[in-house]
Amino acid sequence: MSAVNDTEIKSVIFLLTGLPVHEDTHLWISIPFCFMCVISTVGNSVILFIIKTDPALHEPMYIFLSMLAITDLGISITTIPTILGIYLFNSREISLDACLAQLFFIHLLQYIESSMLLLMAFDRFIAIHSPLRYTSILTLPRIAKMGLVSVLRAMVLILPLPFLLKRFQYCHANVLSHSYCLYQEVMKMACSDITVHSIYGLFTKLFQMGLDSLLIFLSYVMILKTVLNIASHEECLRALNTCVSHLCALLLFYTPEISLSVIHRFGKGSSPLLQILLGYMSLLLPPLMNPIVYSVRCKHLRARIIKLFIK
Repeated sequence: MSAVNDTEIKSVIFLLTGLPVHEDTHLWISIPFCFMCVISTVGNSVILFIIKTDPALHEPMYIFLSMLAITDLGISITTIPTILGIYLFNSREISLDACLAQLFFIHLLQYIESSMLLLMAFDRFIAIHSPLRYTSILTLPRIAKMGLVSVLRAMVLILPLPFLLKRFQYCHANVLSHSYCLYQEVMKMACSDITVHSIYGLFTKLFQMGLDSLLIFLSYVMILKTVLNIASHEECLRALNTCVSHLCALLLFYTPEISLSVIHRFGKGSSPLLQILLGYMSLLLPPLMNPIVYSVRCKHLRARIIKLFIK
């Protein structure tokens, strides 16, 4: 009996879903995805290269940006293969083990990115509130410890998810709503009672992204309080201007992610096309736009990039 169950578990196949269009248009749809993949990879790699090779950019703000770029690269590498597999090769099937591995890295990297955005909000608060003590507070060893704690926290929360899903039996059609695997989607395919696991998934989301978003909000409340105490109007605007890039990164990350989570849990009658588009936005938009936003907004980084390509 145990051998039969093991065989059933190993033979579980999930079907990924692309945009609801005719297969003849898949090749054309793959072109923008390939373009986004190239731009994301090149953009984040260029930022990492410039920050690493330029000692003038070895400051807390740029170190946090490099950590964000590494996370964005990981998200692109994890999701793009299955997306392009659908549109280039019409390869929709994915095994249970491959699906569990993909959802583990997707959720892990998303949680790490949420933590990176929180650390960057803390960085902006220190830079505005205590500019003279900025580098003495955010030293390299302290930044490394903060990054390590962020990774460990995400790992502890996400590591049980694949093992919980592995224990389930799957007897439905196993057609997922996205071009990649997500915990909520795979969990709904199980024949077993998923109440406890659904609660745990919600707990991890609230403890990680919910807590991070709350702390980010409090950080900006403190930033506004500090800025309003600045007498000079020009200095006030200059201080707020340093937060624009981070605010754009927050909107790019949290807006589609929160919308998709709400639809998964409460929007049973929502449009499948809307779910697919929000799914693409939540995973592909931040890695694509973050390098562009920071390259345009950060004067020193923009100057180094222009100098690099002129050479």
